[in-house]
Amino acid sequence: MINELKSFVGGGMDACKVLVIGDVMLDKYYFSEVARISPEAPVPIAHVMKVKETLGGAANVVHNLALLGCQTSLIGQIGRDVHGEIFLSKLNALGVDYSGVIETGKPTTTKIRVISGHQQMIRLDFEDAAELDGATTDELLKNFYEQLPNVDAVIISDYGKGVCTKKICREVIGACRAQKKFVVVDPKGDKWQKYFDASFITPNLKELNAVLSKKISNVDAQIEEAAQKIIDEFNLSGLVVTRSAEGLSLVEGEKISHIKARAQEVFDVSGAGDTVIAVFALALAGKIDSAAAAYLANVAAGVVVAKVGTYAVSREELMAALT
Repeated sequence: MINELKSFVGGGMDACKVLVIGDVMLDKYYFSEVARISPEAPVPIAHVMKVKETLGGAANVVHNLALLGCQTSLIGQIGRDVHGEIFLSKLNALGVDYSGVIETGKPTTTKIRVISGHQQMIRLDFEDAAELDGATTDELLKNFYEQLPNVDAVIISDYGKGVCTKKICREVIGACRAQKKFVVVDPKGDKWQKYFDASFITPNLKELNAVLSKKISNVDAQIEEAAQKIIDEFNLSGLVVTRSAEGLSLVEGEKISHIKARAQEVFDVSGAGDTVIAVFALALAGKIDSAAAAYLANVAAGVVVAKVGTYAVSREELMAALT
C-alpha cells in the first residue's frame, strides 16, 4: 500500500480533478509579543511582529488540493471588499479555477486572530451567515452543473455560513450520484438530511455526536456502532470520523479501519479536517482504495496539526511523512 501511495503522491495526483463547493473564508493572523498592560484599560498590548493571510474554510480545502498538484476548482461566495480581493489573489497564485466564485452584497467571511506565542488572544469575525437568496443559489448551481462533467470528485465543505443550503446540497449530491462521481461532505450542525445519499461524510467526534440521540465516547466500538447507524440513516457509502489524538476511523460496510494519529507534537488542530477531506477525496478521485485513502489522509493530518494556524500540506511534506 505504501508504494502505491508514494506513486500517487509523486505524480498520480496531477491527473485528478476535484471541485470544491462551500463556505470560503480568509484567515488573517497577527503574530505578536506581549510585554505590558495598556494604560487605557486592563488589557495586554500586542506588539505585532508578523502578519499572515491565508485561505480558510472551504478555500483551505482548495489550498490543500492545489499544493498537492491536483487540478482544482472552487464554487462559493465572497463580498465586494478588500478581503475578497486578497482572497482572489491567493487563489490566482495557486492556479485554482475560481470562475465559479461569485460576488454578492454579503461580506467576505474573514477571521482575524491575534496570537502571542502559541496562545490566541482574541478573534474578530467579519461575516453574514444568512442563507443565500434564490438568485444567488441559482447562479451557484449553474456554475456547478457547467463544471461537474469535467471533474472526478466533488467536496461539499459546509461551515454554516450560508452557501451549503438544503437546496444546494440536495442538487449537488443528486447530480454527482447520477453521473457516478464521488461526493464527500464535511458536515456542520445537526441537520444532516441535506447530505442524504452522499458518498462519504467526514465528521469529527463532536460533529458526529451532534446527530446522535445518545452521545458516544472516543472508543473504537462506539465509533463503529454509531457510524453504521448514520450510514444506514442517511444512505451513505461510508463515514470517516476524525478523532483527534486517536487518529481517524473509516467505516464502510464490512470495511472498518481504525488508524492511529501520526503527529508527534500537536500545536493546532484547526484546519486538520480540511486536510483530511481534501486528501481523502483526492485519493478517491485517483481510484485509490478507500482504506488506503483514509490512511493517506491521516498521514497528511499529522503534518498539519504540528503547525500553528490554518495550514495546507504540500506534496513534498506528504511524501516525506509517508517515507
